[in-house]
Amino acid sequence: MATDLKAKYADVLVRPRITEKATLVLESNVYTFEVASKATKGQVEEAVKVFYKVNPIKIRMTKNPEKKVFVKGKKGVKAGVKKAYVYLKKGDKLE
Repeated sequence: MATDLKAKYADVLVRPRITEKATLVLESNVYTFEVASKATKGQVEEAVKVFYKVNPIKIRMTKNPEKKVFVKGKKGVKAGVKKAYVYLKKGDKLE
């Protein structure tokens, strides 16, 4: 049954987001993930429970929009991303 749940939520969490800001908020037990663009708070909460076996206190979602760029004479687009901030209880860790 655990493998069924892992397969169900495998595409919700894309990757952990490791940036300067993400490492700063990590001190207050907040983990940052890039998530699928269609993912909801409920799906992210269930995915964290299945993969990391911890219960989040709350989840905040943000969207960073696409940005138009102009590099070396060529136009392009920087991909947008959807992020989830996962708040955990004091003493809980993701491993």
